[in-house]
Amino acid sequence: MARQEDLQTATTHDKGHGRLETRTLETLTEIPPWLSWPGVRQICRITRQRTINGETSLEIVLAITSLTRLRANAGKLLELSRQHWSIENRLHYVRDVSMGEDACRVRSGHAPQLLALLRNTAIGLVRRRTRHKFIPDALRRFIADPFAALALILPISERHN
Repeated sequence: MARQEDLQTATTHDKGHGRLETRTLETLTEIPPWLSWPGVRQICRITRQRTINGETSLEIVLAITSLTRLRANAGKLLELSRQHWSIENRLHYVRDVSMGEDACRVRSGHAPQLLALLRNTAIGLVRRRTRHKFIPDALRRFIADPFAALALILPISERHN
């Protein structure tokens, strides 16, 4: 049984997009001996309760972290968890919807990982080196003007003949 000082809890409540969501993260710093994962400093349980159109669902996720309680308490871990998924969703949505990743038929060897790397690099270049806020707009521009795309990685002028 865990001691009370080993337990910590943080909760957030969000309302928007037609749903009500409560997230609770509980951390435990007393690592059980059967968990022999190197570097584990905290065990976490994240409970997400969503109510959409009167229907409630419950999701429980278990996680481990190498962050100590001093570096990340329950509130900070809950915030980091939210940031991770917003970044993850933002990237995967763009890769799938704008770049057609799920429709790609390349499935063998290292090619899928290589194509994912190229897609991530392209997205990063567009976000860091252009004024485009919307990736599909940038992709359309680069299809119409391939030299503009090359200018992101090569020291060439966008003016060409």
